[in-house]
Amino acid sequence: MKNINIVVAGATGYIGLEIIKLLAKHPQVNIKYLCAQSSIGSQISKFDNELKKYKSLPKITNLKNINFDNIDVLFTALPNGSAHKIVKKLTNKTKLIDLSADFRLSKASEYKKWYKIKHLGKKFINKSIYLIPELNNQNIKKFKVISCPGCYPTSIQLPLIPLLKNKMIKKNNIIIDSKSGYSGAGKNINKKFSYKNLYESISAYGVGNHKHVSEIEQELSKASKSKIDIIFTPHLAPMFRGILSTIYVDLPNNVTAKNVHSYLYNFYKKSYFVNIMEFNKTIGTGDVMNTNNCNISVCKTTKKNKIIILSTIDNLLKGGSGQAVQNMNILFGIKENTGF
Repeated sequence: MKNINIVVAGATGYIGLEIIKLLAKHPQVNIKYLCAQSSIGSQISKFDNELKKYKSLPKITNLKNINFDNIDVLFTALPNGSAHKIVKKLTNKTKLIDLSADFRLSKASEYKKWYKIKHLGKKFINKSIYLIPELNNQNIKKFKVISCPGCYPTSIQLPLIPLLKNKMIKKNNIIIDSKSGYSGAGKNINKKFSYKNLYESISAYGVGNHKHVSEIEQELSKASKSKIDIIFTPHLAPMFRGILSTIYVDLPNNVTAKNVHSYLYNFYKKSYFVNIMEFNKTIGTGDVMNTNNCNISVCKTTKKNKIIILSTIDNLLKGGSGQAVQNMNILFGIKENTGF
């Protein structure tokens, strides 16, 4: 197979830099352009010393100057509201792998409701696929846009969707408590949050109305074929990267915690990146940092028919860049773990 010609837009952000690190060592990728709004003409290693070893990386340029005629994939690690404008300018050949929320919701009205932005690429919503590769990667080639899930939703859907599809857990009373490293808020975190001692304390935010609720409920409802409402509270933790989601669910009378563990183990036993840990094992972000892995643990409680599911990922990799590259591999028929 010939090399895949790539453009990365939003190259200087946390996610963009992680995409470049993965693609730079990918044996079937040719990075043609790295794009950003500022620092035009600069070397990308200015933003991450780890990239100095890749001497052939192009200098930063403006996306407006790119000719897409020979580009196979555009990765967009840009703010919400950018990708649905850009997709209209792409050639028929170029696929868009988007890491924003622009194509995560199946209705433009829901996107406007939650993100307060009018969707300017409505006709491409039906040409997009929302893709967690372990859960839905069939017919990927027919879509113009691959929409990568948010980091919190990835950690939550990987354990819950298989269980909901097989009626292993109840649909109501799903409570999710998630903690993320502050890199999830991007480089402008200090403009977004004014919490005292932000880097030394844990802080709840988006309580009751975080934007990812729309995405999570949409996908869980599809899996269960009925409306699902969740309670979700995210927190910023005093660490740079990583997510730990603690999920409280109720079980039907005929299902035990060990049944749930066995089902998830069998579901993911051939997965490259999803690991079902020992039953009742406590886990943390340390074991998944700088990997594309998701570790999941099923834990019993003292309450009848109630269990706790722990799910942990690196928000910048499995929750972002890693999942995007994994999706690219699937798109081109390459082994999923190539480049990792």
